[in-house]
Amino acid sequence: MPGSTFLSPMLAAGAILLSVALLIMGNGLQVMLLPIRGGLEGFSALEVGLLGSGYFLGFVVGCVLTPRLIMRAGHIRTFAALVSIASAAALGYPIGVDSMVWIVLRMITGFCLAGLYLVVESWLNDQATNETRGALISIYVTVNFTVITLGQMLVTLFQPDSFVLFSIASVLVSLAAVPIVMTRSSQPAPITIVRFRPVRMFRLSPTGTVSIFLIGMATGSFWSLGPAYASAASGSIREAALFMSAAVLGGAVLQWPAGKISDSMDRRQVLIGLALFSIVAGGALVVLPYATWPWLAIGFAFGAGLLPCYAIAAAHIFDFADRADYVEVSAGLLLINGIGSTIGPLVSSLSFELLGPAGIFVTNGLVFAILVGFVTVRLARREGLPEEEKQNFDLGTSAAVSVVADDEAIHLSDLVIEEPITAQDEATDPVP
Repeated sequence: MPGSTFLSPMLAAGAILLSVALLIMGNGLQVMLLPIRGGLEGFSALEVGLLGSGYFLGFVVGCVLTPRLIMRAGHIRTFAALVSIASAAALGYPIGVDSMVWIVLRMITGFCLAGLYLVVESWLNDQATNETRGALISIYVTVNFTVITLGQMLVTLFQPDSFVLFSIASVLVSLAAVPIVMTRSSQPAPITIVRFRPVRMFRLSPTGTVSIFLIGMATGSFWSLGPAYASAASGSIREAALFMSAAVLGGAVLQWPAGKISDSMDRRQVLIGLALFSIVAGGALVVLPYATWPWLAIGFAFGAGLLPCYAIAAAHIFDFADRADYVEVSAGLLLINGIGSTIGPLVSSLSFELLGPAGIFVTNGLVFAILVGFVTVRLARREGLPEEEKQNFDLGTSAAVSVVADDEAIHLSDLVIEEPITAQDEATDPVP
């Protein structure tokens, strides 16, 4: 029956989605808790920024190295091992209250999360059929947005200077192993290993490649220092959690409409619009006096401008990629974004110290101003693709991708252009 053809893979994916929910909820609690607790412990803005950079650096390294673990031990054993390590790391923070210890723990967490996402998303892709893939990806993205909001709100249950919240985070991460370990579904196909060739990515789409890096800087800064800003601005942990949740909700609400609009017009124009919207909302957070409901509304608007940018920039790159290159492009996007996310918190932490907590939005404004300027120049140089030649927007581009770069395939030759671009190539190249 057609209904059972659709329902069976969705039910099989239920255990995987439950693991995702528990995992992201536990990590979302840590994302909110650590900057706040770090502030209470006297950590400087730079040290708080380094916590975020450490996480994203660990995530990038994990994207490269954890596939070796999966190939060696299999998906289930790798998942169980990484969950155990990530759960132990969550308990390490209150035991070793020191900025350097916490930075190392965040690197370990990032490394583990990269491998865990890799296992989960490989499994989801394996369970999906052509008929169910779109719905399954939409559910996965919705779960991501929903549970990270719930995780952030858990910080309001207990005082951040207690051991309890770290214990809750550890429990949630530990429980994420149960549905995966107990599933009766067969393990997915082996991980795909691809080369990371940034110069080739840039040649494919200068706009998309540069934008993905800058978006990584902006989003990495927000996730790393946003909770510290919100706590300082409101003086309330509850309102800080509400602010971060409002931003996530804003990004969730605008994600799909922005993508569908970009199908019918030049995606670069949509990207510019989102970046300008984020700049204006961030500027309002800098200059306007604090008042709870207007502040939360502006936070919603800021997230609505910031968080959909990755999906639009990724969709723009996929418009110019051959289907045979989708795996390599996906891996490249994830790594370029991760590198930007590692650098962003360091830059924003300097603004935080020089200009106060709202200084992170000054950095965001500068980063997105560079993005707007670069994309505008590219718009002037090349016309966009006709609508009929573009790929339809895929919500899956807003999620992490279950492909990885081959660390052994990153050569010096990848950092130079293998073939010179002739005048004829330049004239016929459709890349905007």
